[in-house]
Amino acid sequence: MAARGKNINLFLMDGDPSGRIKCTLANWTGVAYRIPRTELDKCKGREDLSQSGIYFLFGSSDQTGENMVYIGQAGVRKNGEGILCRLYEHKRDQDKEYWTEAIAFTTSNNSFGPTEISYLENRFTNMAVAAKRYQVKNSNEPNSGNVTEEKESELEEFIDYAQIVMGTLGHKVFEPLTQSGKSASATDSTTEVSSPVFHITRNGTNAKARLTSEGFVVLSGSVIRKDTVPSCPDYVKNTREENKDYIDGNSVLQKDMLFKTPSGASSFVLGAPTNGNVEWKTEDGKTLKDIEMSDTVDK
Repeated sequence: MAARGKNINLFLMDGDPSGRIKCTLANWTGVAYRIPRTELDKCKGREDLSQSGIYFLFGSSDQTGENMVYIGQAGVRKNGEGILCRLYEHKRDQDKEYWTEAIAFTTSNNSFGPTEISYLENRFTNMAVAAKRYQVKNSNEPNSGNVTEEKESELEEFIDYAQIVMGTLGHKVFEPLTQSGKSASATDSTTEVSSPVFHITRNGTNAKARLTSEGFVVLSGSVIRKDTVPSCPDYVKNTREENKDYIDGNSVLQKDMLFKTPSGASSFVLGAPTNGNVEWKTEDGKTLKDIEMSDTVDK
């Protein structure tokens, strides 16, 4: 079954796309807020942000530039404060100075209790870890709590919609760089992934990659050339240096890596200036150029 369209409402609370955003989705009781760290004061007095909910703190590392996220839950305090109070606590926490914006999820009918937010915190954290897009800053795996099968089904539906909203707000924290086999679309039937696997096997390399909507992804487990040639572009040398912790002693890549172009990916693999449109080939020898010039793509 083809994926169905979704009606998402984005309200620019400050009339500025870089400011606060309230997000709702048709037929969903959830409410999401994107709040820049500098705009927390503007959220005082919002009743729904005094409720229970789940929040995400997004930022990046000064040392590596790697995207980072912390995932937490906020219950209602005796003073009636919930999510916003918790965000203020994190703003004062020097160990969490990296975050620049928060995304918070609550409900329009204030239906989250301690069991629900514990379950959601656990699921969202495990999903973010599995996707390997962001460095997840949670030190321990949250407790999932005990939910009935009926409540679990309800919360999983909430998660499906939250994934859509999170991507809409600019963070693909739950989405792996590549999907193999079948790709599950929230609230819809599965659909086949169309991108074939491409290979480079010369000069001692054994690399695999997929073309995605974001660029070209060199897959974890690929063997890259250990050294670089004198004419190797500086950006390739820099990328190798920045990711040296993810390249083991046998030059095997330990994570999926996204490149904006096929040539950037092939140059990284071969340590030399290359044309990725002819370097990357399918198992039957078709180049990426051949594939993109043809009317159909072999599955």
